[in-house]
Amino acid sequence: YQARRRQIDEGFRAGQEEAFEALTEKAREQNIAILRTPTGIGMAPMLDGKIVKPEVFQGLPEQMRKDVELKIEALQKELGALLEDVPKSEKERRSQLRDLNEEVATVAITEALEDVRRDFEDIAEVKRYLDAVGSDLVRNVGLFLMSEEDEAQPVQRSVDTTRDPRFRRYMVNIMVGHDEPDVCCQPIVEELNPTYGNLIGRIEHVAHMGALVTDFLLMKPGALHRANGGFLLIDARKVLLSPFAWGALKRAIKSQRLRIEQPTETAGFTSTQSIDPEEIPLDVKIVLFGDRMLYYLLAANDPDFSRLFKVQADFDDSIDRTEENHGAYARLIASIVTRHELRHVDASGVARLIEEGSRLADDSKKLSIEVGTIADLIREANYWAGEMGLEFITRDAVERAIEERIQRSDRLRDRSQEGIERDLVLIDTAGTQVGQINGLSVLQLGEFAFGKPTRITARVRLGGGRVTDIEREVELGGPLHSKGVMILWGYLAGKFAEEIPLALAASLVFEQSYGGVDGDSASSTELYALLSALSEVPIKQSLAVTGSVNQLGEVQVIGGVNEKIEGFYDICKARGLTGDQGVLIPEGNVQHLMLRPDIVDDARAGRFHIYSIATIDQGIEVLTGVAAGEKGPDG
Repeated sequence: YQARRRQIDEGFRAGQEEAFEALTEKAREQNIAILRTPTGIGMAPMLDGKIVKPEVFQGLPEQMRKDVELKIEALQKELGALLEDVPKSEKERRSQLRDLNEEVATVAITEALEDVRRDFEDIAEVKRYLDAVGSDLVRNVGLFLMSEEDEAQPVQRSVDTTRDPRFRRYMVNIMVGHDEPDVCCQPIVEELNPTYGNLIGRIEHVAHMGALVTDFLLMKPGALHRANGGFLLIDARKVLLSPFAWGALKRAIKSQRLRIEQPTETAGFTSTQSIDPEEIPLDVKIVLFGDRMLYYLLAANDPDFSRLFKVQADFDDSIDRTEENHGAYARLIASIVTRHELRHVDASGVARLIEEGSRLADDSKKLSIEVGTIADLIREANYWAGEMGLEFITRDAVERAIEERIQRSDRLRDRSQEGIERDLVLIDTAGTQVGQINGLSVLQLGEFAFGKPTRITARVRLGGGRVTDIEREVELGGPLHSKGVMILWGYLAGKFAEEIPLALAASLVFEQSYGGVDGDSASSTELYALLSALSEVPIKQSLAVTGSVNQLGEVQVIGGVNEKIEGFYDICKARGLTGDQGVLIPEGNVQHLMLRPDIVDDARAGRFHIYSIATIDQGIEVLTGVAAGEKGPDG
């Protein structure tokens, strides 16, 4: 290669020198000298082989001067023509060098790419790409050739080709790759932060001379790239909260194509100069997980949702409490202990954790499968077992962990009970009153819920047959509470006014309630107070009531029964248990009872009572000690 290149260079150089020498000889024969000066090529007359000075030339006869000037002018034209041919000759020289470079480069590059071609012989797209790489390398082979200065002063070149701009365009940006050769062909990917760029991919930019520039090596893959051909798991709430991400995800699923583009491009805004990568086929299963309400909202408000996500899997958060599931729960506890390297849990501790699982499920026949909550409780019980010097996590350690958890959250419950104990909030736990009863409500503060007793009073008078719900009148009562009041009025009308309209007016109110009231769990309680006011039969204040009622007088199931019982029990215990206190609950709620051990002990000993009530007639008899009676033949 070097010999042929020198031959081309010397050939053109020799041709130019010969032409110039011929012109120089011709000028010498005419006594004209061609001079090379720093400012260019010039001509001057000669005499006896020596250049004539300008002042001497001016002293020559005029005719002689004109003859010399004509000769010089003719020679200058020939010199001009010769110089005009120099760029053409140089162009021809470069063309021959380019042909030489391409000829030699083609051989070298073809040989270098042969192994790669052989490895990807069965992939047509890669073969076409390698052909394009080979052609481009041949066209730009001059970038890789050393100049004459480099040949004269060879230097150690860096082996890091990633920093050499000449090699950058020929690199490969591996968007998705696997290091392990035996990796599963169907990847399972979970994207914990499903932003637009993390899902679709992004094109990064770097600052260069005050401008943002990019190239294909700055393209970064998204979760859809990594999961292509497999499964992608996404938290639905996170993807909905991320700008542009939900729309981009739906577009990719519907088109089954994946294209990396900036969010500003999809929104129609201008952006910095970028690249436009081609789309790739997308074949992926998307698994969205989240709470039920989010699913229902999407199904109702997003017309694309049901078409794109066709399979719904609604997992329950509780399981039946059976012997088999008791064993499964124990194994779950053992796995948590093993994973977190905790103390082992003995039989009493496992039993107490199972009881707490039922408590979390609010059902004595169910077990909560909120594994995170159970695991947190076991870890805390492990700490207290260490503080107590126990080898295993026992029932006492679990009890201590539960008590400490409640103690960290019960500030408002304690303030509520303190207000009742100091008679700031009026709640009676002894004696009898007409038209007055203790109702029970539940307050939920984060993950902590507690029961709060509330006095409910009823007043009646002659009127046009209307029950005034004071909570509703002042817009503190919710729709469910108002519905409960209307139902109890339906019960009264159906029970006592089949033939003659009720000529009464009544008012119901939650005393010392300064916030909103909702739910129908106090409707039976309000009905008892109203019946007491109508009959002027006093109600035992040592009892509290919860439960909703229907128009037939049947007491219906309510929620939070354990917290409601415990709330009234704590007030009674603070004032001293007399053996007369207790709570009336719906008969259907008996299966939900998972009370604290101290309440269970006092109930067994007869110091506190829990009555299961099926009908209003049963409840009024317990509350007043007077049988409800039945309608006689005389009405």
